[in-house]
Amino acid sequence: MPEPAVSCPAPEPLETARPAPGQRGRVLVVDDEPAIRQGLEALLSFEGYAVECAANGQEAVRAAETQLFDAVLLDVSLPDADGLEVLRRLRQLAPMLPVIMISAYGTIETAVAAMQAGARTFLQKPWANDKLIADLDAAIAGSRLEQENRQLKRALRQRYSFPYIVGKSEPMLRIFDLVEQIAPSRSTILLQGESGVGKELFAKAIHTASPRAEAPFVPVNSGSMPVDLLESMLFGHVRGAFTGAVAPKKGLFEVANRGTIFLDEIGNMSLETQAKLLRVLQDRRFMRLGGVEEIQVDVRVIAATHRDLQQLTQDGRFREDLYYRLNVITLRLPPLRERREDVPLLAAAFLRRFAEENQRPIPRLSPEALRLLIDYDWPGNVRELENAMERAVVLSSSPVIEAELLPEPVQGRYADIRGATLENSRRDISLFAIVEDFERRLILDMLEQTHGRQTEAAERFQVPLSTLNQKIKRLGIDIKKFRDPAPGEEAAGAKGK
Repeated sequence: MPEPAVSCPAPEPLETARPAPGQRGRVLVVDDEPAIRQGLEALLSFEGYAVECAANGQEAVRAAETQLFDAVLLDVSLPDADGLEVLRRLRQLAPMLPVIMISAYGTIETAVAAMQAGARTFLQKPWANDKLIADLDAAIAGSRLEQENRQLKRALRQRYSFPYIVGKSEPMLRIFDLVEQIAPSRSTILLQGESGVGKELFAKAIHTASPRAEAPFVPVNSGSMPVDLLESMLFGHVRGAFTGAVAPKKGLFEVANRGTIFLDEIGNMSLETQAKLLRVLQDRRFMRLGGVEEIQVDVRVIAATHRDLQQLTQDGRFREDLYYRLNVITLRLPPLRERREDVPLLAAAFLRRFAEENQRPIPRLSPEALRLLIDYDWPGNVRELENAMERAVVLSSSPVIEAELLPEPVQGRYADIRGATLENSRRDISLFAIVEDFERRLILDMLEQTHGRQTEAAERFQVPLSTLNQKIKRLGIDIKKFRDPAPGEEAAGAKGK
């Protein structure tokens, strides 16, 4: 039998059973009947809530403007305002604040209107105390969970992305942590990594997260131009310094003053230019080409290379003193094959970007296409993936990008299987036989990749294990030949030979 509506203070509980005041949250009670307010205040205080009371809508809004609450108990009928209008006002002030509406004359229409206006639930007078407390606890817990989820998503966005960079793999998280640590410093940084891993993007991220973010970021490809031209670009020249120098010109170090200069492929820089760069790193001074006046600059240097500078130093092709000047803080940027879990995130980001650039709906990858992207080793790294996704967006006429739209190297054995199947389709063979042949080849290829582990194969195919086992049995596939030999079995076999 339900408990009667609260109309008087609850009996004094045992002291040992009383929760700490406010332990379960802060609640605003809004009702024009003093007995209801007093009864709810007594009940909720006994249950461990901190309670604030309001007799009308104006007092309720004023309380919500000046205090933080975990929940509101709001009467539908108030002397100065419609309770639903007060509900809308409270939701404007605090969109995540849970509100429970209460009424003595509840109707289905009123309850529906309250829920549509944002109420968490609706109670009718008289209510059962245990039901009210349960609803209140659920409302507060749900609101707190939503807030925690929002905070977590915000933290994940901040943690998993720097400008132009996407990743959530362990190697990338370590890099993000290092970038956060080193960005505020003045130290010279050396970025090492294969071509296409995004060294310039990381240099931009470091610059953007540094106190120099408002100053210029100046990228320079150190190894793609002749010595004289590179030195003129870096340090500038005076009039008459060489044929064609009809006017003085600032160098990129001057342009980057108070900012960051990014020297890409520094391993290709000539020994002569290396010597001049060393002086800039040591003294923050240089002279323009053909000039005699020293120019002082405040520039942070970020260098990058895909080559082994230590080996180049041992071979005499890179100055040892410059190597140690550059090697203050070194970041090794992992190739894409070492962070395969980032491939879906990167692919989705590129698909969105190129779809927007080409004014097309954003497509999605089919399961088979996504599996091929993850399995591929990406020798060209992120740049190669970016090009593949641009190609897919341009060539696609469907909302789903199938494996056939991926570049041939990415398709790999899938392309061979599809080609063989298409060849069979030109012969006088039934559709059933063609599909069965295609299915057999796909399963054989997957079992070879997983060394006969059917559970892993089923997960990659995104089908139940029972379904895969039925297909293996129907197609007559011998699973034993894919399994790794048991310990000692291979040795025993070798001994038998």
